[in-house]
Amino acid sequence: MSKVVAVMYITMDGVVEDPAWTGPFWNDEHAKYQNGQLRASRALLLGRATYEIFAKTWPPRDESDEFTARMNHLPKYVATTTLQTATWNTAILDGDVVEQVAKLKAEPGGDLLIYGSATLVNTLIEHDMVDELKLFLYPVTVGTGKRLFAEGLAPKTWKLAGTQSFSSGAIVLDYRPAKAA
Repeated sequence: MSKVVAVMYITMDGVVEDPAWTGPFWNDEHAKYQNGQLRASRALLLGRATYEIFAKTWPPRDESDEFTARMNHLPKYVATTTLQTATWNTAILDGDVVEQVAKLKAEPGGDLLIYGSATLVNTLIEHDMVDELKLFLYPVTVGTGKRLFAEGLAPKTWKLAGTQSFSSGAIVLDYRPAKAA
């Protein structure tokens, strides 16, 4: 059985949209952490908007870099109601995304890794499908932008499973769903 692991870049004021603000904080420590996360994964699970950005950005990059090569060659699944075709080693999840992710989770292997894709993450959280939520918290506020948790999302309780701090001032807060008593 696979786990769904969501990695979200987030500002101190909760914004996850357009994470250009991560640039000044990125360093070798971040790269090492993300390489480990990607190596533990058997596929990427992405929302349509994130997929479209990634599918334009990653394929032209130099694959002599281990991370880039892995990103480009991992299977990908994109949750969408609008795309008819996909490239970049991608299968489209159309119809009931929760049902389709449940089928993917039932397969053996590494993690199903989500980068960004806040709408998809909210849907999967709502249906108790996210096994690990890793918030990459950056020491910056941006004031406006899409927030991670949608208005009206049902209350959930999470348990801190670990933290990782970086010399840049960013930290990873690693959360797991709390089990009901």
